[in-house]
Amino acid sequence: MKNSANATTVLVTGGSGYLGLQCVLQLLQEGYTVKTTIRSLAKKEEIIHALTTGGIHHFDKLTFIEADLTKDDNWMEAVSGCTYVLHVASPFPAVDPADENEIIVPARDGSLRVLKAARDAGVKRVVLTSSFAAIGYSRSPENYTFTEQDWTDPSTPGLRPYLKSKAIAEKAAWDFMKREGGDMELTVINPVGIFGPVPGGNYSASMEFVLKGLLNGDIKETPNFTFNIVDVRDTADIHLRAMTHPEAKGERFLAASEGSVSVYDIAVLVRRERLQHAANIADLKPLGAEVYVHLSAEKARKVLGWKPRAKEITLLDTIDALSGVEGRDHKR
Repeated sequence: MKNSANATTVLVTGGSGYLGLQCVLQLLQEGYTVKTTIRSLAKKEEIIHALTTGGIHHFDKLTFIEADLTKDDNWMEAVSGCTYVLHVASPFPAVDPADENEIIVPARDGSLRVLKAARDAGVKRVVLTSSFAAIGYSRSPENYTFTEQDWTDPSTPGLRPYLKSKAIAEKAAWDFMKREGGDMELTVINPVGIFGPVPGGNYSASMEFVLKGLLNGDIKETPNFTFNIVDVRDTADIHLRAMTHPEAKGERFLAASEGSVSVYDIAVLVRRERLQHAANIADLKPLGAEVYVHLSAEKARKVLGWKPRAKEITLLDTIDALSGVEGRDHKR
């Protein structure tokens, strides 16, 4: 891929984010010329440091552009000259806002802002990062396997604003493409919870749960839910595959490792494989099998040739990485 990538420029929105950074890293490793948007250029050195820890030492093919999803400023500059756009950036609040529109409007309008600019600049394809949140929250998971055919209905009673925002933003993107997308192509990736290594200490909100809750002993009882996991390295990889694969045009792809886990399952894994990190873990109890959520990422495997890591590998790499963030001297 490196030879063909040399003349190709890709924009990654949200380069300071956990997934955005990994996308930038892999694109540079593949030889692409990369632009990335960040809300403040003050984060530039932090990103360069993280990329350096990830093995990048030359930055002549990387350009930073200050742009905000809530404003029109600089988006045409960002997409200019790009063949592809990976629209990764999206708001992820630590707590639900009092007004759900504080997250829904930026997610929806930000995606439309990027799509419009990309279309006007002649971009070939946009790969939009959506979420399993746009797929699996409007029906009971019991005796059911979720696929890309499923949609979360934003009108589902009790649906949290973040989950609603992902469904609304993705729907708006597909509607835009039907109405006024022109010759531009759209592909959507729907990842589950993203975990994995932490280059330069840049870790995701999802991983706060593992770090502060389980390892620090704050979780005293096993929460009555399970979740699915995908490695950040594999999530970036599926974006790059979807970016260029001819059969990815107009498709959405679930990104997940095989099987879901409970907090109890992770506790068992840590005690078995990383005993040195288990001292503060509470005595948790297992969940019943009926709680587990089933979904299929077979489409991405078949169409894109995508092969995600086993969830256990991702979880252990996450534990190691988070331990490093906390200043522990554990080396794998």
